[in-house]
Amino acid sequence: MSHPRHRHLSRRERQIVDILYRLEEASAADVRGAMTDAPSDSAVRALLALLVEKGHVRHRQEGRKYLYAPVVSATKARKSELRHVVETFFAGSAEEAVASLLDQEAARLGDEELDRLARLIEDARKKRRRS
Repeated sequence: MSHPRHRHLSRRERQIVDILYRLEEASAADVRGAMTDAPSDSAVRALLALLVEKGHVRHRQEGRKYLYAPVVSATKARKSELRHVVETFFAGSAEEAVASLLDQEAARLGDEELDRLARLIEDARKKRRRS
Protein backbone atom coordinates (compact mmCIF):
# COMPACT_ATOMS: atom_id res chain seq x y z
CA MET A 1 0.00 0.00 0.00
CA SER A 2 2.16 2.83 -1.18
CA HIS A 3 2.63 6.05 -3.04
CA PRO A 4 5.15 5.63 -5.88
CA ARG A 5 7.78 7.25 -3.66
CA HIS A 6 7.22 4.49 -1.09
CA ARG A 7 8.82 1.93 -3.35
CA HIS A 8 12.21 3.35 -2.38
CA LEU A 9 11.92 2.77 1.35
CA SER A 10 14.20 0.52 3.35
CA ARG A 11 12.74 -2.61 4.90
CA ARG A 12 12.39 -0.91 8.30
CA GLU A 13 10.91 2.26 6.80
CA ARG A 14 8.39 0.16 4.86
CA GLN A 15 7.56 -1.75 8.05
CA ILE A 16 6.89 1.51 9.91
CA VAL A 17 4.74 2.94 7.12
CA ASP A 18 2.74 -0.31 7.00
CA ILE A 19 2.18 -0.10 10.76
CA LEU A 20 1.03 3.50 10.44
CA TYR A 21 -1.43 2.51 7.72
CA ARG A 22 -2.80 -0.18 10.01
CA LEU A 23 -2.98 2.04 13.12
CA GLU A 24 -3.79 5.26 11.18
CA GLU A 25 -1.96 7.36 13.78
CA ALA A 26 0.55 6.26 16.40
CA SER A 27 3.29 7.37 18.75
CA ALA A 28 6.86 6.12 18.39
CA ALA A 29 6.20 3.74 21.31
CA ASP A 30 3.07 2.39 19.59
CA VAL A 31 5.02 1.84 16.37
CA ARG A 32 7.84 0.08 18.21
CA GLY A 33 5.32 -2.10 20.06
CA ALA A 34 3.79 -3.21 16.77
CA MET A 35 7.13 -4.13 15.20
CA THR A 36 8.55 -7.62 15.11
CA ASP A 37 12.20 -7.68 16.10
CA ALA A 38 11.96 -3.98 16.97
CA PRO A 39 15.08 -1.83 17.10
CA SER A 40 15.74 0.52 20.02
CA ASP A 41 13.40 3.37 20.93
CA SER A 42 15.87 5.91 19.60
CA ALA A 43 16.20 4.00 16.30
CA VAL A 44 12.42 4.00 15.82
CA ARG A 45 12.25 7.74 16.58
CA ALA A 46 15.12 8.36 14.13
CA LEU A 47 13.37 6.36 11.41
CA LEU A 48 10.12 8.25 12.00
CA ALA A 49 11.99 11.57 11.78
CA LEU A 50 13.58 10.42 8.53
CA LEU A 51 10.18 9.42 7.13
CA VAL A 52 8.83 12.86 8.05
CA GLU A 53 11.83 14.50 6.36
CA LYS A 54 11.31 12.37 3.23
CA GLY A 55 7.65 13.41 3.11
CA HIS A 56 6.11 9.97 3.67
CA VAL A 57 4.85 10.61 7.20
CA ARG A 58 3.46 13.65 9.00
CA HIS A 59 3.34 14.28 12.71
CA ARG A 60 1.54 16.39 15.26
CA GLN A 61 2.31 17.04 18.87
CA GLU A 62 -0.10 15.93 21.57
CA GLY A 63 1.16 16.88 25.00
CA ARG A 64 4.73 15.67 25.26
CA LYS A 65 4.56 13.09 22.50
CA TYR A 66 4.36 13.14 18.74
CA LEU A 67 1.73 11.21 16.82
CA TYR A 68 2.65 10.03 13.34
CA ALA A 69 0.46 9.21 10.33
CA PRO A 70 1.04 8.46 6.63
CA VAL A 71 0.84 11.45 4.30
CA VAL A 72 -0.96 9.49 1.56
CA SER A 73 -4.29 7.86 2.44
CA ALA A 74 -4.46 4.08 2.49
CA THR A 75 -6.99 4.18 -0.36
CA LYS A 76 -4.70 6.23 -2.62
CA ALA A 77 -1.71 4.10 -1.67
CA ARG A 78 -3.56 0.86 -2.50
CA LYS A 79 -4.67 2.20 -5.88
CA SER A 80 -1.20 3.42 -6.73
CA GLU A 81 0.47 0.17 -5.71
CA LEU A 82 -2.10 -1.95 -7.55
CA ARG A 83 -1.65 0.16 -10.68
CA HIS A 84 2.11 -0.43 -10.39
CA VAL A 85 1.66 -4.21 -10.00
CA VAL A 86 -0.71 -4.41 -12.99
CA GLU A 87 1.69 -2.37 -15.14
CA THR A 88 4.79 -4.27 -14.01
CA PHE A 89 3.61 -7.88 -13.92
CA PHE A 90 0.59 -7.96 -16.24
CA ALA A 91 1.64 -5.58 -19.03
CA GLY A 92 -1.09 -3.17 -17.95
CA SER A 93 -3.87 -5.75 -18.34
CA ALA A 94 -6.41 -5.59 -15.52
CA GLU A 95 -8.08 -8.66 -17.02
CA GLU A 96 -4.86 -10.67 -16.72
CA ALA A 97 -4.35 -9.49 -13.13
CA VAL A 98 -7.90 -10.43 -12.11
CA ALA A 99 -7.65 -13.77 -13.92
CA SER A 100 -4.42 -14.54 -12.08
CA LEU A 101 -5.94 -13.64 -8.71
CA LEU A 102 -9.01 -15.76 -9.38
CA ASP A 103 -6.87 -18.65 -10.52
CA GLN A 104 -4.92 -18.54 -7.24
CA GLU A 105 -7.72 -17.65 -4.84
CA ALA A 106 -10.83 -19.34 -6.30
CA ALA A 107 -10.86 -22.12 -3.70
CA ARG A 108 -10.81 -19.57 -0.86
CA LEU A 109 -13.59 -17.35 -2.20
CA GLY A 110 -17.05 -17.92 -0.83
CA ASP A 111 -20.31 -17.54 -2.73
CA GLU A 112 -20.88 -14.04 -1.30
CA GLU A 113 -17.46 -12.88 -2.49
CA LEU A 114 -17.97 -14.37 -5.94
CA ASP A 115 -21.43 -12.75 -6.13
CA ARG A 116 -19.88 -9.38 -5.20
CA LEU A 117 -17.25 -9.78 -7.91
CA ALA A 118 -19.97 -10.60 -10.43
CA ARG A 119 -21.87 -7.44 -9.38
CA LEU A 120 -18.71 -5.35 -9.73
CA ILE A 121 -18.19 -6.70 -13.24
CA GLU A 122 -21.79 -5.95 -14.17
CA ASP A 123 -21.48 -2.41 -12.74
CA ALA A 124 -18.34 -1.89 -14.84
CA ARG A 125 -20.24 -2.98 -17.95
CA LYS A 126 -23.05 -0.53 -17.19
CA LYS A 127 -20.60 2.34 -16.68
CA ARG A 128 -18.84 1.53 -19.95
CA ARG A 129 -22.17 1.52 -21.84
CA ARG A 130 -23.07 4.94 -20.43
CA SER A 131 -19.78 6.44 -21.60
